[in-house]
Amino acid sequence: MSVSQEISAYIPFLRRFARALSGSQNGGDAYVQATLEAIVADPDSFRSGGTVRISLYRILLTVWGFSSALEPDAQTVISADERGARRSLGGISLRPRIAFLLASLEGFSTDEIAAVLEISPSEATQLIDISGKEIANQIRTDVLIIEDEPFIALDLQTLVEDLGHKVVNIARTHKEAIKAVAAHQPGLILADIQLADGSSGLEAVNQILGEFEVPVIFITAYPERFLTGRPPEPAFLITKPFGVDSLKAVISQALFFDRRSHRQAEKAGA
Repeated sequence: MSVSQEISAYIPFLRRFARALSGSQNGGDAYVQATLEAIVADPDSFRSGGTVRISLYRILLTVWGFSSALEPDAQTVISADERGARRSLGGISLRPRIAFLLASLEGFSTDEIAAVLEISPSEATQLIDISGKEIANQIRTDVLIIEDEPFIALDLQTLVEDLGHKVVNIARTHKEAIKAVAAHQPGLILADIQLADGSSGLEAVNQILGEFEVPVIFITAYPERFLTGRPPEPAFLITKPFGVDSLKAVISQALFFDRRSHRQAEKAGA
């Protein structure tokens, strides 16, 4: 199989990453073009760098040089939400920003990010953690935890507060969750499915989403209960027992890509 055949399926995703990294369509595409030229010039180096996907992103970042700033094209028309996302990306330190994009946008695992950046997995984890904290500094929010197990609820509260957010309530039942939301609308919900009194966190969230939009992260030992085809759609799902680093990354993703959070941030900065 030729090099062009090996990489063709990955080019659209590489363009997406390059555009997010450079902050512009023209700039991103120029870096992808330069990456392809580098591969053609030295195909042996490309094939010795791990999997095709990892090698592509590694070479693009080598070409990019870890030195470009996020500057959108003056002639490019972008939406308000995209402008907000670019400002948020611009507020993240360079290497954590790259790690964040590799994880959240491209779906790389920590080990894959380490391979792309040619660092250790622990260093990759640290970069992702830094990006989460820097995002939290930009988009701090109030968090409602719906969880009936006290120790898990405490772990979640500690983790959320470590990221700079505020836990406004911990609900153990469907009824408590609805009451908590009525008292204070959160900017993020962390929800278990099976609650203390046999009620459903899924149903509680569905009722809450009927009143207002809010990003939700489901944390459950029963992921199969989401395979019903009924709302709410589990955009963010963590399986128990959860990893601290994984959950921190998902919290950052949920807030970063939530349009309502960006509008609130823009309004606050107006």
